Amino acid sequence: MTSPRAAIAVIGGSGLYTLFDPDLSTAHRVHTPYGHVDLTLGELAGRDVAFITRHGADHSSPPHLINYRANIWALASIGVTAILSSSAVGGIAADYPPGTLALTDQFIDRTSGRADTFFDRESVQHLPAADPFDPVLHRIAAAALTVAGEDFAVRATVVVIQGPRFSTRAESLWFRDMGAHTVNMTMYPEVPLAAELNIGTVNLSFVTDSDAGVAQATDPDEEVTNDLVLRRLKDAQPRIVRAIETIIRAMPDDYAGRELIDPAAVAAVLARPVSS
Repeated sequence: MTSPRAAIAVIGGSGLYTLFDPDLSTAHRVHTPYGHVDLTLGELAGRDVAFITRHGADHSSPPHLINYRANIWALASIGVTAILSSSAVGGIAADYPPGTLALTDQFIDRTSGRADTFFDRESVQHLPAADPFDPVLHRIAAAALTVAGEDFAVRATVVVIQGPRFSTRAESLWFRDMGAHTVNMTMYPEVPLAAELNIGTVNLSFVTDSDAGVAQATDPDEEVTNDLVLRRLKDAQPRIVRAIETIIRAMPDDYAGRELIDPAAVAAVLARPVSS
């Protein structure tokens, strides 16, 4: 089988386990220094796109055990320079009620113990992280969704928690008081790992719930459960996929990534021997 190649990747979050027509896509296993990654290559919005389902097709990988380094290394190794990640998030600000689509532009990391850098050996590289999501891709996505008539929040600060448990009510109040808008379990370390390999990321989030019920949503006392999250994601999937297609269609053919780390250091990471 021909080795997969794609410049654009979609990483699907909870509820997004397939993206292509099975008859028009090919499955590939990519071996990395961190383990193997199963991905699918297909066409979306007229572009060749690689797709990884973050939690696995059967949602068997909890957020704190996802092999983030393997996923990002695999995408970089097949030529990916732009990642569109989709995420399920809870809304903790009054103006981010359930049903909101948001383009995340900042994160607050509250995870622990996750392998969050490629540069833990051989060389020390300090990643500039003031704008963790690529501002260029963010502007492109915002313009495309606006032209398409989609209702969305143009900015969002997410608190990334360890999971797999949901927040306590006190934590949700604290996160809101920090100035955050949403809460999620997977954007860290996925986003900075991609940036370390000079891949730009744009994130499309869908607000499934009001977290621990502190947002001034339609029902502020609703209790967030996994069943609630998955049901709302299933109902919203056509809208989410349309938004993904809209953003991918707008990505420029010559987008080359975001050079934040010395390319020689990135090349050294990608030259590491892979596991069988």
